[in-house]
Amino acid sequence: MNEVTCLELSVLFWIAHVLCQAFTAHGEFGSAYLLGPRDGKIAVKGVLHGRATRALNNYMENLVPFVGLDVALIATQHAGGWGPTIWILGRIAYLPLYLLGVSFARSGAWAVALVGLLMMLARLAGH
Repeated sequence: MNEVTCLELSVLFWIAHVLCQAFTAHGEFGSAYLLGPRDGKIAVKGVLHGRATRALNNYMENLVPFVGLDVALIATQHAGGWGPTIWILGRIAYLPLYLLGVSFARSGAWAVALVGLLMMLARLAGH
């Protein structure tokens, strides 16, 4: 995949994360709470909403360097090689692994995405 396609996919996957988190919030808290002012705190009963929220937060933390590197590669007309694709694939694997609570594989998917970022950085640096 080229850099622009990966950038587009990163936005679509952000939407998937947000919808996943919203879906689990609806199951956890119900429409009345979510559509209201949310003034009071409600105790979380299950683990899925917490996992979806943490996965979204982790995605946001990793999306920032990806977008920066990807846009820099596009702007400087450097080819990103496999880096952007590897990042996307690692992040796609990360969400279901996190939601299912598969700890070591989830960390492996995160590491794969990190390798993709490092590959992009190396390409940008001209190595």
